[in-house]
Amino acid sequence: MAAAHYFGIKQPLLFVYYDTPYYAYQDKIISFAVVSYVALFYSAAYHRAVVPAALIVLGITVLGLASVNVSDALANVLQEGQSTTPYWIQTGLIAMYFTVLLVLYVRDKKNA
Repeated sequence: MAAAHYFGIKQPLLFVYYDTPYYAYQDKIISFAVVSYVALFYSAAYHRAVVPAALIVLGITVLGLASVNVSDALANVLQEGQSTTPYWIQTGLIAMYFTVLLVLYVRDKKNA
């Protein structure tokens, strides 16, 4: 995702809002922010104490994407009749990823 945003490769799953207008400088900023996710999840993979923070950040991401999906700001840049379904599908996939990680974390914590 970081590389896709940096180089402007607008493809679903790499760009949630792949077919909306954008400014290249914003995507470069997003690419650097995505690198922080990489560092956080890499740290969580090796240090259990970091896992709750990674899960919280991912959960907030899902909520943030959902809020964008229902926002007037998004509606204003969509073409007449353009559906938000593709964005909801991608948000749902990220939510499922969050749920799987959360369930695995809770199970592992119970077994520890």
